Amino acid sequence: MNNLGYYDDHMSENRNQKRKGRSGGYFLSALAGVIVGALLVFFVLQGFQNSNVQNQNGKMNGLGQSEQIQQQVSVNVTSAVTGVVEKVGAAVVGITNIQQSKFWGNQENREAGTGSGVVYKKENGKAYIVTNNHVIENATELEVTLVDGTKLPAMLKGSDPWMDLAVVEVDDTNVPTVATFGTSSSLKPGEPVVAIGNPLGLQFSGSVTQGIISGLERTIEVDINEDGQVDWNAEVIQTDAAINPGNSGGALINMQGQVIGINSMKIAESAVEGIGLSIPIDSAIPIIQDLEQFGEVKRPFMGVSLASVEEISQYHQQNTLKLPPNVTSGVAITGVQSNSPATKAGLEEFDVIVALDGKEVADVVDLRKYLYSEKKIGDKLEVTYYRNGKQLKTTMDLSVEQQM
Repeated sequence: MNNLGYYDDHMSENRNQKRKGRSGGYFLSALAGVIVGALLVFFVLQGFQNSNVQNQNGKMNGLGQSEQIQQQVSVNVTSAVTGVVEKVGAAVVGITNIQQSKFWGNQENREAGTGSGVVYKKENGKAYIVTNNHVIENATELEVTLVDGTKLPAMLKGSDPWMDLAVVEVDDTNVPTVATFGTSSSLKPGEPVVAIGNPLGLQFSGSVTQGIISGLERTIEVDINEDGQVDWNAEVIQTDAAINPGNSGGALINMQGQVIGINSMKIAESAVEGIGLSIPIDSAIPIIQDLEQFGEVKRPFMGVSLASVEEISQYHQQNTLKLPPNVTSGVAITGVQSNSPATKAGLEEFDVIVALDGKEVADVVDLRKYLYSEKKIGDKLEVTYYRNGKQLKTTMDLSVEQQM
């Protein structure tokens, strides 16, 4: 019993000691848990506070973190465009066409339309601006609006309906900068470009649109005198940079900040989207130089009135022009001016020109294009023609400085 009692007491004592040990273990475990929990709460709160600080900083800047990243990407992508605009934007101006009109029985000068122009030169106190002929057509007064809103009276130096270009002059005192001409001969389809102008008037002055070169050496038929007959084939650059009424005369610019075209028109049809047209600067430069220096473009002159054979009835082709049955194209001479290069070369009314310098001409547009693009005043021109059914040749001296 005693032994048993001792054992029981010993076991009881052991149990008490174990309980004490377990109580101590529980205490240490609980204490460790409290410490770990406190640390976790501290770090979570610290992270939350840092997040709040970042969010507050972002809000102060008006941007969240994702927006900051997005903005940085956007800036990198458009930096080339913004650089172009900074370089050329101030050289693109507004041009207001003011015409006389009757209002309540009185003659008044009123705004007839607005367009754009590009300052390309400052010299001897004057600034020279290229624009489109149709922007300044029939104006009694012209007004130029600079990028800062300053308005200046402008004088027309000269205009050319064939290339749809004009040059105007203003005092250069307030003109901040000039644009640099590049070259259009090295352009490639897909090359990025920027258009700057005043679409829909001065309310949207200095508007910038971006696109690419969609096509080169496009040919557009032009009816200059609006008689329903094609007078000219304009060679233009095609771009998808938005060009709208009011953009006419503005700049088409490459990524080097050089003007490579003068925006002229767009194809405006309900089924057409993104076809803007610009006059190549390589073609425009000699026209601009003539307009600035002479007030007109110096082109070779033949001294004839013309009609395309295809527009003449078959009866007159055979009986008036006396053409062989196999000749169905060419240019008929319907009149010859006295003392003109044509007269001196022996050409007469009802002669039919079929080739110039050995190159076939199908119609009046072909003849004008070759004469104006390939020949200069003072050049000689070989003319192949039919008279009374016979093919003949003559040489013309293009020495008279007059327009056709």
